[in-house]
Amino acid sequence: MPSRTNKFRGRSRYHGRGKKAGRGAGKRGGRGNAGLNKHRLMTRLKYMPGHWGMHGFNRDPSLRTVHNSVNVSVVENMLGDDDTINLGEMGIDKLLGSGRVTRALHITVEHASARAVEKIEAAGGSVTLAEGDEWEEE
Repeated sequence: MPSRTNKFRGRSRYHGRGKKAGRGAGKRGGRGNAGLNKHRLMTRLKYMPGHWGMHGFNRDPSLRTVHNSVNVSVVENMLGDDDTINLGEMGIDKLLGSGRVTRALHITVEHASARAVEKIEAAGGSVTLAEGDEWEEE
């Protein structure tokens, strides 16, 4: 029995597959993202908004300050029976004011929010800022 190719030899240019179906990725218009600026332009506009280009802003790393922070409620749980703690020794550089303080705590830290200082002092404790900075607004 002759092969399909032999059957079409000399009689048909495309062997029954149409003009491009027998070549690579011809029938689907290319592989991957081919044609996004030409025949697949509407697909790109509709389904891939923001596909190319830069987005947003990146600040220089020297301008970024990322604090390793902790809330006052967590500090109280960290202390146990003791009432004095130096957060700088634990790698924490900012105290934030979320949560409740139920006893007098004496905390040394590099930065503290106004709310954290207010809550600690209301409970009879104190916040010592390690580098002499003023407390900051939250």
